[in-house]
Amino acid sequence: MSVINKADALGKNNESANEHNKCMMSRRDFLIYSGATAGTASVMSLTLFPGTAQAKKTQARVVGYPRQLLGKLSDLKNNKPIYFNYPDNGPNSQGILVKMGVPAGGGLGPKQDVVGFSLMCTHQGGPLNGQYKVVGEHRVLGQCPFHLSTFDMRRHGIIVSGQAYESLPQVLLELDGDEIYAVGIMGLLFGRTENLIAMQEA
Repeated sequence: MSVINKADALGKNNESANEHNKCMMSRRDFLIYSGATAGTASVMSLTLFPGTAQAKKTQARVVGYPRQLLGKLSDLKNNKPIYFNYPDNGPNSQGILVKMGVPAGGGLGPKQDVVGFSLMCTHQGGPLNGQYKVVGEHRVLGQCPFHLSTFDMRRHGIIVSGQAYESLPQVLLELDGDEIYAVGIMGLLFGRTENLIAMQEA
């Protein structure tokens, strides 16, 4: 390459680099601009409600899950389910409590083998009543009569086959002496936008 061609090439590269740098930002500039943006966002968040000069203190309303007695540990027999409604008697609240004889995620009792789950398939709400199965060391709910979804009760209700794409909601259990209580739900019950139906204030 001739000396002139090399000079032309270097000139073009310098122009290209300069053009590139016009749309690039240095680390210092980034920190300055992002700090200004965060400051703006903070100011905006403080002035979202026109006419208020300062924050107003108010009482927060916290609604917790009910603590509901489901049965006694001593009454449970291996692989003999008990059915219940939780957290209320509203739609899609049917659940299953079962002592599986093998340890499970979230399991209760000395063997960590007592679990509770929703009985509504997470795909389209198919009923899983009567679908508890023991297959060797496996414990499953399914197949759903709608689209054959099956859930692994030993692994927090994870989907193992079928059309569902969410785990089965697991009922959180508490042992008080010999009594088993439902105290919450991990996951969203099918057909609800929230698990707890809002209660009317007195």
